[in-house]
Amino acid sequence: MILNGVEIRDTFAEAFPMVGTRLIITADTPEWALIAGRTTTGFATSVIGCGCEAGIERTLNPEETPDGRPGVSLLIFAMDFGSLKKVVPLRLGQCVLTCPTTACYAGIDTGKRVPLAKTIRYFADGHQISKKIGGSKGEGMRFWRLPVMEGEFVCDEDTGSVEGVGGGNFLILARSRGEALKAAETAVAAMVQVPGIILPFPGGVVRSGSKVGSKYKGLFASTNDAYCPTLRGTVPSQLPDEVGSVLEIVIDGMSFAAVAEATRVGITAVCAIGAEGGVVAIDAGNYGGNLGPFHFKLREIMQNGAGETA
Repeated sequence: MILNGVEIRDTFAEAFPMVGTRLIITADTPEWALIAGRTTTGFATSVIGCGCEAGIERTLNPEETPDGRPGVSLLIFAMDFGSLKKVVPLRLGQCVLTCPTTACYAGIDTGKRVPLAKTIRYFADGHQISKKIGGSKGEGMRFWRLPVMEGEFVCDEDTGSVEGVGGGNFLILARSRGEALKAAETAVAAMVQVPGIILPFPGGVVRSGSKVGSKYKGLFASTNDAYCPTLRGTVPSQLPDEVGSVLEIVIDGMSFAAVAEATRVGITAVCAIGAEGGVVAIDAGNYGGNLGPFHFKLREIMQNGAGETA
C-alpha cells in the first residue's frame, strides 16, 4: 500500500489492556487550569518507569464544566485498577489541591470508583464538609469542600473508570531528523482532536522506541535497535538506506475504536506530507502478537484513506 508516495507496511501495532479514568479540572482562568493539568500529567509517559500514563485530553470551555469555569479534561491510565486507585489520589493531592483556584470533578460516571476527595479530604484535618447533589434518600453525587489558605478546594468524592487500551503506536520513517519531526508534529496536531485518547510522551512523540529484553540483567526493555539508523549494518535493520531518522507516536485510549481512529488520523496527516516531504514509510511496533491482545493493522485502518494505493 502506497499513500502519496509513502509505504504503509503490512504490519500491526500491538497494544494491551489498561484501566483509565478521566478528571475534569477547572480554575478561575484557562491558564491556571492548564498549569494544573500539565503538572498533574507530568512524569507519566510510560508505566515502565512512571507508574501510569497520563495526558491532557482537551481544553474545556466554561459551558462544558460543572462549575461554569474554564477547564481541562485529563486521562490517566494504569495497568490495573489497584494501581490506578493509588496514583490518582497522589497526583490529585500534590498537583491539583496545591494549585491556585482549582477544583476537580469526576469525568466518568460508570465503572469501578476511583477515589478523589474520598482520600484527600483528610488533609482538611476534620474541617472538611461534604454535600450530596441529586438523587433521593441519600443517593446522588457527593462532593467535598476543603479549607485551604487561599479559600477552599471543591472536589468530587470519586470518579468512574473504564477498561481502556494502551500502547497503540506507529513509526514514521523519514529521510532526515528534521523531516521526521515535522511529520510527527503534523500528526500530533491532527490526533489531539480525536476524543478519548492521549499521546503520553513529550509533545506526543517518542524518539527512544523500545524492544522487549536487554543484554543487561534486570532490564526488560531496551532500545529498538532494528529502527536505529546509526546501527544499520551492525544489527539486523528494518530501515532502507534512505531512512535517516525514525520517530514513534504512542496512543492510549478509552476504547479500541478511539485508538484506531487516532491512528488513522495521524497516518493520514503524515501521508499528506508525503514522499516529497521526506517521509519514506509508516511502520508499527509489535512483539509478534504475544504481548497484547489488541492489534491495530495499519493497512486495514488506512484502506479507506485518501491517496493512491498500490
